[in-house]
Amino acid sequence: MSLQEKVQVVLKQAKTTIFGQDELLESIIAALVCEGHLLIEGLPGLGKTLSVSVMSKLCDLQFQRVQFTPDLLPSDLIGTMMYNQQKQEFTTKFGPIFTQLVLADEINRSPAKVQAALLEAMAEKQVTIGDKSHKLPTPFVVLATQNPIEQEGTYNLPEAQLDRFMMKISVDYPDFDSEKSILGLKSYSQEVKPLINQNDLFAMKEKVESIYVDEKIKDMIIRMVHATRPGSKYFMKKYDGAITAGASPRASIWLYKIGKFKAFMDGKDFVTPEHILSVVPSILGHRVIPTYEAQIDKLNTRNLVATIAANVI
Repeated sequence: MSLQEKVQVVLKQAKTTIFGQDELLESIIAALVCEGHLLIEGLPGLGKTLSVSVMSKLCDLQFQRVQFTPDLLPSDLIGTMMYNQQKQEFTTKFGPIFTQLVLADEINRSPAKVQAALLEAMAEKQVTIGDKSHKLPTPFVVLATQNPIEQEGTYNLPEAQLDRFMMKISVDYPDFDSEKSILGLKSYSQEVKPLINQNDLFAMKEKVESIYVDEKIKDMIIRMVHATRPGSKYFMKKYDGAITAGASPRASIWLYKIGKFKAFMDGKDFVTPEHILSVVPSILGHRVIPTYEAQIDKLNTRNLVATIAANVI
């Protein structure tokens, strides 16, 4: 079986339990293959947590779920130093972050210092406890779910942390037929058997990295990102007063990597403009900071970056 066929088998199996969330399932695979972190936003009860749990089992990865709450402490997440009275020495107690796949459930329900505890892990793939740094396992991927910020008891994620996420996916209600299918599910806890393993994910990563990207496509990616930055020569005058800050160079890196992943999923060995355009809202949408006036006007940054990107091709 080819690597593409293996991915399709995994997605097909996942869709027998999770209905109407095809984009979310493919994005989780992209996060695992490209080793990027994924932010999943949606109202409660839409299958966000279940999707991550099922995909971790299908891919045979170590998995830990952390429920973020207002009273959660950084040590609950990364671990702490414990004093052993018998040995009269400190020992390290590792937290749930020491795993391959971390589900940070309802990440925006915890205060800033807990969210900040994730920053080092997400960026450096290591954690500092006491005065020692500890490497995290490979692959290490954070899949975080969050409720829309209008919900009661939620805290905005800081821009520095939002930028660490490869993509932000917005999960919507399933359609009529998908929701009807949910009624026929016997049990969420049915046994899910692994279909691929870590070696398959590494092979997919190598295959994705070998996909050809033309110089013109690279130029197009950089133009798209520059066009979101006020002051750049590619920035359109009509968006003056709508954007405070544009996307960072991380956006260029992820457009490049996920464009390759999209080509891999299509069975192509080269990247096309359509592959890049298909992921622009998810990669650039959460990195562009709208002005206060634009927020009052309820400007949709996902739609805005899609329009900007389409205009610079």
